[in-house]
Amino acid sequence: MRIVILRLGHRIQRDQRITTHVALTARAMGAEGMLLDSDDSGIEKSLQEAGTSWGGSFYVKRITSWKSEIKKWKDTGGKVIHLTMYGINLPDAIPEITADALMIVVGAEKVPPELYGLADWNVGVGNQPHSEVAALAITLDRLQAASGKDALKTQFLPGGERKIIPHRAGKEVISIIK
Repeated sequence: MRIVILRLGHRIQRDQRITTHVALTARAMGAEGMLLDSDDSGIEKSLQEAGTSWGGSFYVKRITSWKSEIKKWKDTGGKVIHLTMYGINLPDAIPEITADALMIVVGAEKVPPELYGLADWNVGVGNQPHSEVAALAITLDRLQAASGKDALKTQFLPGGERKIIPHRAGKEVISIIK
């Protein structure tokens, strides 16, 4: 299953840290990349550094029209999930979500009302306000589990310089010689 994140409404001065965390979460939980509705090159740089250290091929692509990106995605057969606290609760939505290509829309500020109509699913991770990073992580974990994968065991060795060796206590990071 291909998964791409569309980060909508990113405000450079206010949302840089949280958008970086959205991207890092997406990367760690198996998404292939993020479309960023902003002209913020700092996010791209942060994710390139993560790729150099930990490997993988996650990308960040700056876009100018979120609507045209959704239209292109749907024209190629992809489906769109909009994460919102107003949507159908995630456990109820998971059985309906069957697609080979998913775009998950994660808003930073109030999203345009028309997004609700463009999405194939408006999904709430609990129907209370909370972090979009948490909502994305839980959604990706549930989607991966439904397709038989364990997103929490994803590793990114190809191209990476470092690897974490899991331990019950303490920490160990090894360097990969290229």
